[in-house]
Amino acid sequence: MWLTKYNASGNDFLIFHTFGNILDSNKRSNLAKKVCNRHSGIGADGLAIISPHHKYAYQWDFYNSDGSKANMCGNASRCVAHYAYSNKLAQKKHSFLSGAGEIKVSIDETNNDIVEVNFGHINIVKSNIKEYELEFTLLDSGVPHLVNFTNNQLPKHKSDMMRHLREKYNANINFAKIKNKNTIYISTYERGVEDITLACGTGMAAVYYLALTQNKITNKATLIPPSMENLYFNMIDNEVYYKGKVEKICDIKLS
Repeated sequence: MWLTKYNASGNDFLIFHTFGNILDSNKRSNLAKKVCNRHSGIGADGLAIISPHHKYAYQWDFYNSDGSKANMCGNASRCVAHYAYSNKLAQKKHSFLSGAGEIKVSIDETNNDIVEVNFGHINIVKSNIKEYELEFTLLDSGVPHLVNFTNNQLPKHKSDMMRHLREKYNANINFAKIKNKNTIYISTYERGVEDITLACGTGMAAVYYLALTQNKITNKATLIPPSMENLYFNMIDNEVYYKGKVEKICDIKLS
């Protein structure tokens, strides 16, 4: 079995495709835990497995590093789009099926390393959530996200508070600091990784959407995660688009 390792905004993923139904769900989960382990495995934030689909270019199963299955991952979807195009599985513009439904992706016409994903419509699930004397909003951007806008220093490491909120709401936790009408800094504690990651596409999409609906930013905005890479967001016809660079790291053969 060959795996390809990708990086997108500090998030790293392992990807492979299959034309058969290899490995049941439990074995895929165990494979994810094994290969994503940063000490005894290859190391990654998640594993994406691509397989054929009768309607879409392909479908995926996505697993976090702890083996849990996720419906959607923004940065992984950009990496998978690049992988599929590079391996002649799809055109530059295509759609694939995720657990969150259809995902539309597009590779830049002049720079193949720039990939855009359409998150579609993001939903506000619940507002005015009070926890730890802070106010959060719960959104669904393919996976659930709690968002807090803060004027304080963004957290760099996990805490008991974030672990508790993650368990209580089964959601990722986002702290966002608005620099100006065009720029937001963000840190995201991700379930399945159980730590603050270098970037989270669905988290940035949730923060962008909430900030836009509250008139905190303009339609075209730059979000900056802990990786300090600029990621570009805009909304067209009430659908959120997210664009940034992806990088193929290497191909790895599992013995």
